[in-house]
Amino acid sequence: MLPRGRILSEVLAQTVAAYPDNDAFIDNESRETWRSLSEKVDRTAAALWQRGVRKGDHVAVMLGNGVLWLQTFFACARIGAVTVPINTRFKKEELVFCLKQADAKAIVLTGQFLGIDFAALLSEVEPALAVGLPGEVLPKLTQVLMFETASVPAGAIDFDQLLASMSQEDINACSLQCGSVSPDDILLIQYTSGTTSFPKGVMLSHDNMLSDAYAVSLRMGITPEDRYFSIRPFFHVAGSTLSILVSVSTGCCLLTLPKFDVSLALAMLQREKCTLTSGNDTIFLMLMGHPDFDASNLHLRGGWAAAGPEVMQKIHDQMKVPNLCNAYGLSEASPNVVMSSWDDPLPLRTEGWALPHKGVQVRIMDTNTNEIMPAGQAGEIEVKGWSVMRGYYNMPEVTARTFTEDGWLKTGDLGKMDQAGRLKMVGRLKDIFRVGGENVAPTEVEGFILMHEAVELAQVVGVPDERLGEVPAAFVILKQGHSCTPEELIAWCKPRIANFKVPRYVQVVDSFDQIGMTGSSKVQKNKLRAYAIAVLGLAEPTK
Repeated sequence: MLPRGRILSEVLAQTVAAYPDNDAFIDNESRETWRSLSEKVDRTAAALWQRGVRKGDHVAVMLGNGVLWLQTFFACARIGAVTVPINTRFKKEELVFCLKQADAKAIVLTGQFLGIDFAALLSEVEPALAVGLPGEVLPKLTQVLMFETASVPAGAIDFDQLLASMSQEDINACSLQCGSVSPDDILLIQYTSGTTSFPKGVMLSHDNMLSDAYAVSLRMGITPEDRYFSIRPFFHVAGSTLSILVSVSTGCCLLTLPKFDVSLALAMLQREKCTLTSGNDTIFLMLMGHPDFDASNLHLRGGWAAAGPEVMQKIHDQMKVPNLCNAYGLSEASPNVVMSSWDDPLPLRTEGWALPHKGVQVRIMDTNTNEIMPAGQAGEIEVKGWSVMRGYYNMPEVTARTFTEDGWLKTGDLGKMDQAGRLKMVGRLKDIFRVGGENVAPTEVEGFILMHEAVELAQVVGVPDERLGEVPAAFVILKQGHSCTPEELIAWCKPRIANFKVPRYVQVVDSFDQIGMTGSSKVQKNKLRAYAIAVLGLAEPTK
């Protein structure tokens, strides 16, 4: 029976009580037991409470994978505050949009991460950080709490010093005063690329995420003795739900790295005798293609992948992982909708056929007739049940359009079901494409390109790439009397948007008429993609 109606602080407390001295979290710098992690959470919650963070407040987290992310996330949950994960690859425009749209009261960040000066970036977003908050750009942002920095701006707090100053009385006071948290309270707002020009904030409750994590752990067959290596960024739900909360729900040890370095990942898998892992096509192909790869050095028995049949088969045959599960989901569903069971027959797992979790319903709809499709016929995947989001933050109209009149979430993905009720995702109805596991909305990239003074019209599609799966290709029409080379446009994009959104290819065209236009004068993306593949001399990946 799937446990429901839980809150994160209670689940963490139960796991700490059951396995206090077991390994809870390991990276290349930290090694925490459940007891030591819990102590860090207590101290962090007390510090946030002292700085005025209360139930319902939105706390942005701009940290890489590590124990600081965990203790901040758990501390916010203890108070009842809402964690707003920030993609560490965001540039100025994306960061200011998310902080403003999310009504962030506080942000927890590190001074630098992987060569990026987060302090300088935030100062560029909100100049008042240099003198004192709040400022004019982000008037609701009153707390900037910085880890691991030698120079703290006048408007920020040295979070390391604040944590060190917390006494047992402070910790007790926070525990007594922070009040009750409900399973239906929002735990996290996940920003995800969509069909709008900027990301949308998916509101996920404690019940959404914890129930999804537990259901996934059952499909994966996890025990407290497992050692689960996940390189998925914690700022994605594949990291927060399917890594962090899976570990907390089961008591297994979570292992990670701040970024995906193939050699370091293989070394950790071997050294720490990891039994489970997760990833997409790109991650597994890079692991198996590395000179250091030797399946005989690994101890993997399972985990999950969002991967096609060929890659799933390769993981089984070459990586020697016997019980890997196939997964499908989306942020709006916490994220996992279906996952094959570790003991399902191999053909079902490699081909991607999986049952929905108990209490989650799936149907396949004909988008033209709005009728349910029979078994074996492809249509749009729609989802209903406990995993579905509470809506997009401050976007009621967009939220309404995302649901059917009878309350089903429209995923925008193409799938089919078999007679047994198993689902297989077969494609995307949306224009979104994935670059090495990152969702990219063409309209978002187009919006940035259109900020260039020489560009009149821009259209972006995802085109095949051997390493990343897909990469952006941009086709632009220039304004009359203006000039701009493809190289100049790519260079202009690089400092403005995350690198995975920067077009790999740019072509200047005179019009889109010959490529394909709809009756309402919209470029047909499927025809543009086919044109791009042909003109760029690319090849579709083998099915």
